[in-house]
Amino acid sequence: MTEDSKEVWGWIYRILAIITCFAGLLMWGCPNYSVYQQNLEGEAELARATQNRQITIQEAQAKREAAKDLAEAEVIRAEGAARANKIIGASLKDNESYLHYLFINNMEHTKNQIIYLPTEAGLPILEANRIKR
Repeated sequence: MTEDSKEVWGWIYRILAIITCFAGLLMWGCPNYSVYQQNLEGEAELARATQNRQITIQEAQAKREAAKDLAEAEVIRAEGAARANKIIGASLKDNESYLHYLFINNMEHTKNQIIYLPTEAGLPILEANRIKR
């Protein structure tokens, strides 16, 4: 063998040694990288689950607060309606002339309608034959 061929074979051996070391490094590193990657994926999934849980809790708290506020508003509205009814009832008590006035005044808005007035017995007189189909 000549000096040049020995040098070429030396380079080939070195290259093969480097390739073999690189392959060994890959064989050792791939399983470790898989474990590392799975660890990162698990941490990311845990962070997503924690954040989703916090979002769900905050949405539930917002709904609870909104329901409380709506209930308070409904109570306030009901109290106002009750006071208004009390005032109206007190003003109409023993005031039949005003009720008759309201009845007569509202007759203007009842055009083309049949109005039945109660008789002494409290029953209306029905005129079924008057309406023709």
